[in-house]
Amino acid sequence: MESEDDMIDDSVSMEDDFYSGDLSYCYDDDPNDNDNDYYFDDDNDYGLLEDDDDDDQDGIVSRRPQLSYTVLKEADIKQQQEDDISKVSTVLSISRVDATILLRYYNWSVSKVHDEWFADEGGVRQSVGLLERPAVQVSNARELTCGICFESFLRDNITSVACGHPFCLSCWRGYISTTIYDGPGCLSLRCPDPCCNAAVGKDMIDKLATSEEKEKYSRYLLRSYVEDNRKTKWCPAPGCEYAVDFTVGSGNFDVSCNCSYSFCWNCTEEAHRPVDCETVAKWILKNSAESENMNWILANSKPCPKCKRPIEKNQGCMHMTCTPPCKFEFCWLCLGAWAEHGERTGGFYACNRYEAAKQEGVYDEAERRREMAKNSLEKYTHYYERWASNQLSRQKALADLHQMQTVHLEKLSDLQCTPESQLKFITEAWLQIVECRRVLKWTYAYGYYLPEHEHAKRQFFEYLQGEAESGLERLHQCAEKELNKFVTGDGPSKEFDDFRAKLAGLTSVTKNYFENLVRALENGLADVDSQAAAACSKTTSSKNTGGTSKTRGGRGKGSSKSGGSGRNVDDTSN
Repeated sequence: MESEDDMIDDSVSMEDDFYSGDLSYCYDDDPNDNDNDYYFDDDNDYGLLEDDDDDDQDGIVSRRPQLSYTVLKEADIKQQQEDDISKVSTVLSISRVDATILLRYYNWSVSKVHDEWFADEGGVRQSVGLLERPAVQVSNARELTCGICFESFLRDNITSVACGHPFCLSCWRGYISTTIYDGPGCLSLRCPDPCCNAAVGKDMIDKLATSEEKEKYSRYLLRSYVEDNRKTKWCPAPGCEYAVDFTVGSGNFDVSCNCSYSFCWNCTEEAHRPVDCETVAKWILKNSAESENMNWILANSKPCPKCKRPIEKNQGCMHMTCTPPCKFEFCWLCLGAWAEHGERTGGFYACNRYEAAKQEGVYDEAERRREMAKNSLEKYTHYYERWASNQLSRQKALADLHQMQTVHLEKLSDLQCTPESQLKFITEAWLQIVECRRVLKWTYAYGYYLPEHEHAKRQFFEYLQGEAESGLERLHQCAEKELNKFVTGDGPSKEFDDFRAKLAGLTSVTKNYFENLVRALENGLADVDSQAAAACSKTTSSKNTGGTSKTRGGRGKGSSKSGGSGRNVDDTSN
């Protein structure tokens, strides 16, 4: 196990392991700029600040790997959709209408369309409804009968899709209008004939639908490109119209939309690295479920002996009265009728009957269940309160960051006679705080589900979490309180340079702490298992070579080589 200083030094070389782009949004000058659609990992340097060097900065950017996702505006989605339609139309030598139907059927996967088509073109045509020849032969008569209303119309007022089933324009319009207003199912529209599988394409919609219906159909088609596509999802933020195109299999699912919302692409909950999606789902369900209400009722109330409604004791004595209409009076301890109680049973603040029955074990099971419920509730409350507290702190930090960027930086620049470009370390500190609050919040969900019997892992987790939280609190206090005296000052301060060094240093150290925490949790606290295995191997070796006394010496020697946290883990695991 590394010591605290070793962890800080080693983590400097691991900058790309922690951030996944969550912080980049605060530097987007124009969210509508196409250049901002592509992000890079670790977009900001959170180390100690030096004088900016353009060459050095270019070198840093060139070494950073490009993220595995692209944020798409509506125009980008339309362009990608049109490009895919063109690819399929060109390769398969079919119309764009038929290419659209094919792509819709295969969830907009160009490769899937090509594979299926070249493997069995006839089968694909039959399944999708792209008929090569009409299913019925229409006579050359001057008038034809509509298959829906059964009235006769001139040929100019009759139309059909590839199958050839004739229907009048009025019935077609009603059929198309009804399906469009029914919802996205209109994208899979088929011939009105019940026995026909022929697909109805966008050309028929453009020919017969109203302007409003065409707009609805186009919106459904655009949304299907995102919602049916395995690689694309909408940003779940309320009111956001951006989509995210993700490279599946890249490992890290945290993405940051141009709207500034960060979320997990896999489960679409808010970004929760380093905690896995399964833990997050369980935690969110627990927060919203009724189970905790039942735990509270079981831990803090008893059922009325008469009506069985749960009653909470809110006064000092044992004399309880149920609420109307029951109004039954009973003893809180033994749940017997109060009419049978009095001085002989111990008065208002004791119950001899309860004590005697308790010694006989009558209440053991009930007390055990109540104690288990109380312990479970206390544990949940402990983790939930800290989870919620960090969530509120993060929201406050976001508001403070916005205030700093829009108001205070300009004022501070004037007071300290310093260009705003040299105050970037302040914004970086607040970005660090925002991201660390998010990580710290989810570590409490992780801690709640960490098995109680894995004492070594829990001890190591609490050590890393405690170090990270302590560093974050120091950074947050410095950025929030110590900065305020310079913002509210009357002029330049000689202490500002010292403050700059302190805040930048705390930013760097806090980042290192959280990198260690994130890596440890993503590895499942595997360092503890490797330490235990090493200790076990060393013990076995010592037994084989020197007996019991040497074994103890070997264990002590192994502990003395480790850092502070390593000693705790070894001692616990042994």
